[in-house]
Amino acid sequence: MENYINIHDLKVASVLYEFINSEALPESGIDQEEFWAGFSEIVRDFTPRNKELLAIREEIQTKINAWHLENKEFTFDSYKSFLEEIGYLEPVTEDFNITSDRVDDEIAVQAGPQLVVPVNNDRYAINAANARWSSLYDALYGTDAISDEGGAEAGSEYNPVRGERVIEFARNFLDQSAPLKAASHKEAVQYLVKDGKLAVKLSSGEEVALEDGEKFLGYQGEQENPSAVLLKNNGLHFEIQIDRNHPIGKTDDAGVKDILMEAAITTIMDCEDSVTAVDAEDKVLVYRNWLGLMRGDLTATFSKNNKTVSRTLNPDRSYTSPDGGELTLSGRSLLFTRNVGHLMSNNAILDENGEEVQEGIMDAVVTSLIGMHTLLRNGKYQNTKKGSIYIVKPKMHGSKEVAFANELFDRVEDLLRLNRNTLKIGVMDEERRTSLNLKNCIREVKDRVVFINTGFLDRTGDEMHTSMEAGAMIRKNEMKSSTWLAGYEKSNVTTGLSSGFKGRAQIGKGMWAMPDMMNEMMQQKIGHLKAGANTAWVPSPTAATLHALHYHQLNVTTVQDELASQNVDYRDDILQIPVEKNPQWTAEEIQEELDNNAQGILGYVVRWVEQGIGCSKVPDISNVELMEDRATLRISSQHMANWLHQGICTKEQAEETLQRMAKVVDEQNAGDPNYLPMAADYENSVAFQAAKELVFEGYAQPSGYTEPILHRRRLEAKVKYAIKQ
Repeated sequence: MENYINIHDLKVASVLYEFINSEALPESGIDQEEFWAGFSEIVRDFTPRNKELLAIREEIQTKINAWHLENKEFTFDSYKSFLEEIGYLEPVTEDFNITSDRVDDEIAVQAGPQLVVPVNNDRYAINAANARWSSLYDALYGTDAISDEGGAEAGSEYNPVRGERVIEFARNFLDQSAPLKAASHKEAVQYLVKDGKLAVKLSSGEEVALEDGEKFLGYQGEQENPSAVLLKNNGLHFEIQIDRNHPIGKTDDAGVKDILMEAAITTIMDCEDSVTAVDAEDKVLVYRNWLGLMRGDLTATFSKNNKTVSRTLNPDRSYTSPDGGELTLSGRSLLFTRNVGHLMSNNAILDENGEEVQEGIMDAVVTSLIGMHTLLRNGKYQNTKKGSIYIVKPKMHGSKEVAFANELFDRVEDLLRLNRNTLKIGVMDEERRTSLNLKNCIREVKDRVVFINTGFLDRTGDEMHTSMEAGAMIRKNEMKSSTWLAGYEKSNVTTGLSSGFKGRAQIGKGMWAMPDMMNEMMQQKIGHLKAGANTAWVPSPTAATLHALHYHQLNVTTVQDELASQNVDYRDDILQIPVEKNPQWTAEEIQEELDNNAQGILGYVVRWVEQGIGCSKVPDISNVELMEDRATLRISSQHMANWLHQGICTKEQAEETLQRMAKVVDEQNAGDPNYLPMAADYENSVAFQAAKELVFEGYAQPSGYTEPILHRRRLEAKVKYAIKQ
């Protein structure tokens, strides 16, 4: 049970109250009394409107369900007209350009990889922030990006054959990204600086320069013997590191020991889908880590190889510029925080009626208060040079919900005495009503928007829930080739570009979910750049390093210039419902799909509910480890619920499948000492019952979201198993 403090019509859990008063408010310039009075007013003013928006979601869904039940055979025009009549499809606003200002270059100008990490895990958060700079040699050597054929296996000891392949790859990268005049970096025996320019001595004795001298930005060490050479290509930096005494450098003709890549230029510190924050204790952990990041003093201590290891945030990187001055680059990724959406409430704060406060309102106030510390330059490092706080807002449905978020941000700025539009917003395009009305949504935040993106998983979950009564959904692996998805991906980019995002904001694409399959990522993920996205999600710092190579291969600015004139309306494509009009799947195909869904649901839920792990590598039914968060769960549970509702399978078959897959998941987690097997007692396994509920109650879940069930079951598990942080 929480202990609450009464303050200005709010009941605040004592652990959160103490954190805000003793850690977040000091040095913010905001008085305690002023803060809590203003917070209470925001809760009182915005809670009814928040609940009204949620009621509208349900009202619209009820109308859509009824329409499909009454119109089993329908024309596209009649369906589209119906959606217009109920306000689901909004009249398109007139043309406009966003005016967001004070946007840091990492968002407005640079194109590059983006990490998303659970902020409640201090170690992951620090690793992600530090992934701004990462070793190319390590990323290549330690992954399947380099083939292990021909004696190039990566074993427990250094393999010089593999090392040579890494070096060859890196030299090819240098030749492509910073080519020399009529020569190759493979011929280099010395890098030095002469008259403010980079000179490269070759094995032939000749000395050559870069084809484009502007790519040389600076160096560390002495001109005749630099320890690092800083270069820039397509807006991204990289550093040739030189040390002839290093085990690698001493075997290299030019003394090169590594290529340091600017990789994850931005990171989303997540309070939402990848965390398990269900009460005040959890929320304080989330907020405390965010505060450590904003003040630059977050540390993580853990045991590794029987040693205690501490990690801190990386310092900035300093160089001597070609003219002899000093050049400083941030040593850390620029950080967003992803707040919770409009749906959930949390018992960390109760309102004047004793009801849980909407968690999105709580997040907006508290994460913004914490963000002030970087604006005021409190602490060791600052997140922003331009004076902005960056908040990603997920799971909004249509322009009125985005307008609500904008007004909420206005009020938070007033409470914290921040200039208007200091709080920047990222609008996640992951709900069908937002995709169809994206231009209108952007217009509602045109003065503060800095980010839009697409996300296949959540978006597909909403696609299926919205059209639950339209018929049986196609199999999951067919979704990626469906008409609606292609239209959605294209529409997001063209709408962002036509709204003036180029040079002001990010257009992002979704996650590469297979962190151990880097070679395949290297082949495929450049497609996100070709589609016009200037950022895309990756599952690890190593993946960020390798994905950064794509931004050197292709200049996204050029791609966006080419796409800017393509102002196509893709809404008719987006409205194509992915149902199987005449299902003729075999019994084996149906069972295969059920097995796949059930195993994925159980593998994720058991960690979420009973271990408090919201994001991790979860083995799929083929034991391929996939980076999972709640979005994955949403699509799997909604797909299974749809097939159950449409009679493709029976309740008994679904139950049997879940039980059988629980045994598979138990076996996959047999080596985890903290794991609680589900199959030993299905009825009393909180995780198994949660998974069942997600499937059998999936039809009734708001927008098909998994959070209400997960949160309730996690709270149950905390009590049942006496789980503590």
